[in-house]
Amino acid sequence: MADEINTNPEVNTEAPVAAETTAAAPAPEEKKPFDRRGDKKSFGKNERKPRREPRAKPEFDQKIIDIRRVTRVASGGRRFSFSVSLVVGNRKGMVGVATGKAGDTALAIEKAYRAAKRKAIKINLTKDMMIPHEVSAKEKSARVTLSIAKGKGIVAGSAVRDVVELAGIKDINTKLRSPSKNKLNIARAAIKALSMLKKPRETNRDAVVTNK
Repeated sequence: MADEINTNPEVNTEAPVAAETTAAAPAPEEKKPFDRRGDKKSFGKNERKPRREPRAKPEFDQKIIDIRRVTRVASGGRRFSFSVSLVVGNRKGMVGVATGKAGDTALAIEKAYRAAKRKAIKINLTKDMMIPHEVSAKEKSARVTLSIAKGKGIVAGSAVRDVVELAGIKDINTKLRSPSKNKLNIARAAIKALSMLKKPRETNRDAVVTNK
């Protein structure tokens, strides 16, 4: 039987092939690693703050030897202030002592530190950080004698020990004769004795002249 021809124009048995019009899908975005430092919203109280730089070590060490409260009677009543005595030293042959007065303890300590640092003296010591010869001095009623004591360490007490340690002396023997317990006078007597030390070379020359 012969093939029948489709005479109805509305019915089309052969459907046209649809053209490929689908565009290529965009590539997925790459996820960046999570960085909280760049995210302003995530920065909060839990974030670690940068560490502070360590404070520089002061040139001089300090030791408070006495703190007194001073009362002054004025027309308005009593007024209180503080007097601080302290010793400073760099443990390399420099030492000083001074006092500071103020209405606050911290301010008095600061004043005393500045004054002692300004009045610090350079001591003539040997290479082994020892005194070159025996010496003694007096301040008010305090008498201090310093002598050589190699290998015995620091044999001292009261404010004399603070002065010797902050000066950096390693071996020394001290004698203190003072009827009063005024540590400021004792410290001043010790510093006065240290200031009388001669240089090691001058000491050797004096010994040679004496032997002749």
